[in-house]
Amino acid sequence: MPLKQIRRQIDAIDKEILKYLNKRASKILAIGRLKKARRASIYAPAREKEILTRLERENKGPLTHENLKAIYREVMSASFSLEKPLTIAYLGPAATFTHLAAMKRFGSCVSYLPCNSIGDVFLEVEKDHADYGVVPIENSIEGAVSHTLDILVDSDLKICAQTMLDITHNLLSAAPRVRIRRIYSNPQVFGQCRLWIESNLPKADLVEVSSTTRAAQIASKEKNTSCIASLLAAKEYGLKVIARGIEDSPHNITKFLVIGKYESEPTQKDKTSIMFSIKDRVGALHDMLMPFKKHGINLTKIESRPSKRRAWDYYFFLDLLGHRSERRIQKALAELEEKSKFLKVLGSYPVTE
Repeated sequence: MPLKQIRRQIDAIDKEILKYLNKRASKILAIGRLKKARRASIYAPAREKEILTRLERENKGPLTHENLKAIYREVMSASFSLEKPLTIAYLGPAATFTHLAAMKRFGSCVSYLPCNSIGDVFLEVEKDHADYGVVPIENSIEGAVSHTLDILVDSDLKICAQTMLDITHNLLSAAPRVRIRRIYSNPQVFGQCRLWIESNLPKADLVEVSSTTRAAQIASKEKNTSCIASLLAAKEYGLKVIARGIEDSPHNITKFLVIGKYESEPTQKDKTSIMFSIKDRVGALHDMLMPFKKHGINLTKIESRPSKRRAWDYYFFLDLLGHRSERRIQKALAELEEKSKFLKVLGSYPVTE
């Protein structure tokens, strides 16, 4: 078939796609009016998961599931902007990995508010300066982000969604590799790229800064320096990519939480995060976990943190499979509350990754 004829067919298909996108948008506007009347949340993680799961099930290719998710991420992002302009707070500045995670979750049609600290992200949402916040919670190599855990203890905000981001580190610079004398990045990143640095730039000075984006800002201004940061940072600050994927482990993944004032509706595949403190006695932690075994609930994570209120007093953070609205979850939590000094449900949300 001639090229021109194929292109005419594509043009006709695009016309149909445009018609149905606008038809979909008119329905979104109707939903937005209903949500506004009910003062309901614009962002609905459970509904989002339902749509993506159904589309993946019906997808016959050649589009991959990842292609499909990327397309519909922007369709949904445009839908948010039609219902109500959303503002998403994140740990900044721009081009950090948290910024990338927020964009992966909410797309390009919402407003993003960079914050100086994880605490500021919570504060902006609590004060209604932002509709939702995105914060890091755990890295597959470095472990839990303790500051996020500490803030969850006192905050009234709920975890309403999660997202995963493959972390890829890149050496960026305005100078060629042979002239690089100094590398900027944050301490965690240096730890994740140690072998590559020792093999390729062993004589370079390593300078620790607060974030990979801050490193990119400095490297864009100083001669014969470089940074380890994201590809988005390279674009943002006009740096060349000297080397890609320099992390030592290929399985470097960070989990991020979406926090807000609304809880997510149940789906068929959910996770609930809780925190509790225990009475100081022999076998206390074992007894606290027994209700979950009794009711057949799978635990996927347990983490401890000092309470900072009394010496040798700890909080335990626990993830379990299921939604807090399920009867078996309610029974287990009720039994746990009887045994604990303090119990708080941080949120139930879809397992989306």
